[in-house]
Amino acid sequence: MAEQDDRFLNTFFEEAYEHLASFENTMLEIESVADNSELVGRAFRSLHTIKGSGAMFGLDDLSRFTHEVEAVFDLVRNGKLALSRPLADLALKAGDHIRCLLDVARAGGEANCDAGEALVAALKKVSTSSGARKADGADPATYRIRFAPATDIFLKGVNPLLLMAELRELGRCDVYAHTDNIPELDALDPESCDLFWDIIITTTRGIDAIKDVFLFLDEESEVRVDTIDDGSSSEISPDYKKLGAILSERGDVDSASLEQFINARKKIGEELVAAGVTASGKVESALMEQRHVREARASRAAEQGASIRVPLAKLDQLVNLVGELVIVQARISRLAQESDASPLLASMAEELERLTAELRDNSLGIRMVPIGGTFDRFRRLVRDLSGELGKDITMTTEGGETELDKTVIERLNDPLVHIIRNSIDHGIEAPDTREAAGKPRAGTVHLSASHSGPNVVIEISDDGAGLNADAIRAKAVERGLIAADSTLTNAEIFPLVFQPGFSTANKVTDVSGRGVGMDVVKRGIESLGGTAKIDSRPGEGTTIAITLPLTLAIIDGLLVEAGGESFVLPMQTVKECIELTRNDAAHSHGRRYINVRDSILPYMRLREWFGINGNSPDIEQIIVTEVGGRRTGIAVDRVVGEYQTVIKKLGNLYQDVEGISGATIMGNGNVALILDVRQLAAAVESQENEALAGR
Repeated sequence: MAEQDDRFLNTFFEEAYEHLASFENTMLEIESVADNSELVGRAFRSLHTIKGSGAMFGLDDLSRFTHEVEAVFDLVRNGKLALSRPLADLALKAGDHIRCLLDVARAGGEANCDAGEALVAALKKVSTSSGARKADGADPATYRIRFAPATDIFLKGVNPLLLMAELRELGRCDVYAHTDNIPELDALDPESCDLFWDIIITTTRGIDAIKDVFLFLDEESEVRVDTIDDGSSSEISPDYKKLGAILSERGDVDSASLEQFINARKKIGEELVAAGVTASGKVESALMEQRHVREARASRAAEQGASIRVPLAKLDQLVNLVGELVIVQARISRLAQESDASPLLASMAEELERLTAELRDNSLGIRMVPIGGTFDRFRRLVRDLSGELGKDITMTTEGGETELDKTVIERLNDPLVHIIRNSIDHGIEAPDTREAAGKPRAGTVHLSASHSGPNVVIEISDDGAGLNADAIRAKAVERGLIAADSTLTNAEIFPLVFQPGFSTANKVTDVSGRGVGMDVVKRGIESLGGTAKIDSRPGEGTTIAITLPLTLAIIDGLLVEAGGESFVLPMQTVKECIELTRNDAAHSHGRRYINVRDSILPYMRLREWFGINGNSPDIEQIIVTEVGGRRTGIAVDRVVGEYQTVIKKLGNLYQDVEGISGATIMGNGNVALILDVRQLAAAVESQENEALAGR
C-alpha cells in the first residue's frame, strides 16, 4: 500500500505543477485579451483543482492558501471584482508561493506560512476595497447531485467526505447516503467504496461552482448535477413534484411500474418498497428532494484526455532496451550478409531491421514534447524583468508545436534564460529612447522553433539596438583576446561575447553586467551537441540562432577507422571528406596544415591523439568538421560510411577523457568511441597557438 500511496502522491505533484504552470500562463495571457472571461474561468479551475487535490492528500497549508486565492478569482469570474494589474501581480506572487508550498511538501519539510499570510491579507484588501465581498445579489437556485464514486476511489487518495464539506461551503446542503450496495461483513472490503450519495443544495454560486468540486474525479466516477429550481420565482410551490415523478426522473423507478402503483391509489412510496421495485433509501432520498424545487437540467460528463502518465525513468529504460535491440539487430543483419545464410534467414533479417527501425522511431517519439511549454514559461520572466527595468516589452512565439527530446528541453532552460535576460537588459532600449529613434515604445522578444533536417533551430530575436561591434572589439583588445591591429568582420567579432567573463555593460545591475551568462549559454548548448550563432544589425536588433539535435539517445554519425580501431563523428559536425597524401603532408614541413581550395585548414591525426601504434596508409582521409563557426580537420585511415549510433554513457573512470563523448556497440560486437569534436577542435587551436608562440 505504501508504494501505491507514493505513486498517487507523485502523480498529484506532477499534475499540481502542471495546473500551476497553466495558471501562470493564463494570467499572463489574460492581460493581453479584451474578453478574458474564459481565461479567468480556466485560472479558477486550475486553482480549484490544486486546492481540492491538496486537501485530499492532507496538505492543509496548500489547500487553505489556495482556497483564499480561489475565492478572489471566484469574485472575478462572477463579475464582482475587476482583474486589475495590481491584482494580477498578487496572483502571480500567489502562484510562486503555491509552488514553494508544493516544493516543501514534496521534500517532506514544513512550510513557512508568513509570506502566504501577507499575500492573503493583500488579496483580501484588494477585494474588500472594491466592495466585492458584499452579499451575493443573485437569487438562490437549487440543484440535485447524484454522486456515485468508483469503488477504488479510496485507493486514488480521494476522500468523499471532504467533497461533501466543500459543497456545504457553497450553501444549504442536504445529503443522503445510500447503503444498499454494502455487502455482508464477511465480504466487506475496507478499501472499496460501496456508497453513493444524493445531494440537494441551494446556493447563489451557480452550477459551475458545484461542478468544480468534482472537477478532478476520473471518468469512472458518476456525477450528475441537475437544476431543479432556477430561483426565478419568489415563491416555492408546496405542490413541487410528486414522489413518483422524482423517482422516475432520477431513474430509480421505471415508468411502467410507477404507472401500476399510481393507479392503485395507495401511498406510493410504501407500496414501491413493499413490492421490491425500488429501495427504501431511494424513496427517502426522493422525499428529501421534495423539500427543494423544479425540473431537472443538464447532466455533467467529465472530459478526460486520451493519455496516460508514464515516469520519465521508464521511458529512459525503454529507449535503452530499444538501443540494445538495435545493436543485436545490426549484428544479425551483418551475420546474414557475411555468411552463406538461407534466403529465408536473409528475409527475416530484413524484416527484423524494418521492425526495429519502427520501434526505435516510436520509442524516441514518445520522449518528444512540444517546445511551446518551455516558451510559455518565459512569459513571466519577460513580464517581471520589463517591469523591473521600466521597459514595455512583449513576448511573441512561433513554432511552439516543434518537438524535442524531453532531456534536451530540460537542459535548454538555463541557456534560454540567459539569452532572454540579456535581450531585455542590453538589447531593448528604454521607451523614450525607442520613440526618439522612430521605433514603437514597446519592444518585442520573439522566440521561434523549426525543424531543419535532423536538427531543431531555435531563434531568440529582439528589435533592440543591436550589438555594438566597436565596443565588443575594444573590450576584446583590452582583455587580450585579439590583437589591437587585427582585422575582423562582425561575424568574427560577435562570437567574442561567448568568452567567459566578457561584458560590455557600463554598470552592474541585478539583471546582468557581471560578465556571467553568455559563456554559460555556449557551454550549455555545446553540451547538448548544438551550436549558437549571432546575427545583429545596429538599430534593428539581434538574433541568436541555436541549432540542436532532436535527441541525445541516438545520433546519425560518420564511422571511421584509425589503426584498426573504430570511431564515430556526429554527422552534424561533418562538412566534407578530402584526401591527404604523403606528398601533401611533406609539403607542410611538419606542421598540421592542408590547403583546401585556397584556404588553410589545421588538422590533427586521430592515431597520434589516441596513441595508436603502426604506420598510416599512403593516402589518409581528412574529415573536415565545423563547430562554432570554426573548421578543423581530423585525419583517419579510412571512412567506412554513415552509421546510426545508439549512444552509451562511459563509466566514471572515462568521464574526463578528452575528445570522447560516449561509445556505441557496432553490429560485429566491437565498441566504437564517439568523438567530442568540440574538444578535439579546441586541442588543435591550442596546438596552433603554441606553435605560433614558439616561433
